[in-house]
Amino acid sequence: MVAGFGGELDGSGRATGPADDVVDEITAAGGEAVACHADVSNPDEAASIVDVAVGTFGQIDIVVNNAGISDPGPFGELPLEKFKKMIEVHYYGTLQVSKAAWPHMLEAGYGRFVNVTSESVFGMGKLTSYGSAKGACFALTRNMAADSPGTGIKVNGIMPRGSTRMADAKTMAILLEVPEETLPPIMPGMPTGQVAPTVAYLAHESVPYCGEIFAVGSGLLQRVVVLETKGVPFDSDEPTPEQVAASIDGALGLDGATLVGVKDVDTPGTEPALAPSTS
Repeated sequence: MVAGFGGELDGSGRATGPADDVVDEITAAGGEAVACHADVSNPDEAASIVDVAVGTFGQIDIVVNNAGISDPGPFGELPLEKFKKMIEVHYYGTLQVSKAAWPHMLEAGYGRFVNVTSESVFGMGKLTSYGSAKGACFALTRNMAADSPGTGIKVNGIMPRGSTRMADAKTMAILLEVPEETLPPIMPGMPTGQVAPTVAYLAHESVPYCGEIFAVGSGLLQRVVVLETKGVPFDSDEPTPEQVAASIDGALGLDGATLVGVKDVDTPGTEPALAPSTS
């Protein structure tokens, strides 16, 4: 089931080409596939993707929420409308497709979600609209996972590094503020073929993980974690700003920091604490 409305990178326009092209590749390789030219930012169209999948194949086992657009620019120059568009496609798109699929998986007692977020959530120039929308996808993934125990559903996410339409040389040149002609040698180092196997694994019935986010591509597979530092206790019940200033260096230290896991979800093989920082 290949869904896509084939618009431009900024979300404008519609075309059947991208989804149809992927269907042709799958069928040429001996698989079965159908296309649905739907816009995930529209709740009815998002639901139609699941309806077509269930109507065609009889059930839905896996959802990969990969739809996205890109329209970078400096924070002060990006109009609010562009922030809204990013939220509608990335966050509401992920939410609306997932909400449509969730009841089917609950009834079946089985399902796999792989949500695509981005390393832009850590902070990158000219990506305030994109990164904040992907941050919402990050939080949605973790909180969907928190609602999954006992359902047979696993929810995980990836932060892909791939040379796609959204990471072409022209776009990357804008983000990095370098001449476009200097970038082509970099792009072959981010083949999408390094990303797809991780998606396939996280969508497989054998995956034991839930609530995990993995950065993948450029020759690496990495786990992305959330940490809480050991912290510094206040000297009073009503601390002053001066006390905060005196304590904040200690609060920033990573010695004794612990991983923040998804509540009520046990991830196999993880440790509750990190080794003391050497930096």
